[in-house]
Amino acid sequence: QVQLVESGGGLVQAGGSLRLACAASGTTFIIKAMAWYRQGPGKQRQLVAAHGNGEQIEYADSVKGRFTISRDNTKNAVYLQMNSLKPEDAAVYYCSAGLWGSNYVPTSHWGQGTQVTVSS
Repeated sequence: QVQLVESGGGLVQAGGSLRLACAASGTTFIIKAMAWYRQGPGKQRQLVAAHGNGEQIEYADSVKGRFTISRDNTKNAVYLQMNSLKPEDAAVYYCSAGLWGSNYVPTSHWGQGTQVTVSS
């Protein structure tokens, strides 16, 4: 099994920045890619950014140019640097460990979520 623990959420003013971190433990050798999803109130969980090997990276259109995903395979960690935050970025952010086909493929491994609140 893989355990994922997120950190770094919080309250920030619009235009501000936050950095989320996710650390994986357990059977981490099965992880081929990692990603961040978010779910706002009354909304479906949606992909924010994903990182496979090397240059395998994808972003949701709504965060391109503002968010940056990075991985540290030596620490089994993934990060999400969020800049120029907007009120519509407010959500619970979830870390995901999965696979990479032509795009990111989630599996059953999810973190518990971390709340991001953006005040206008």
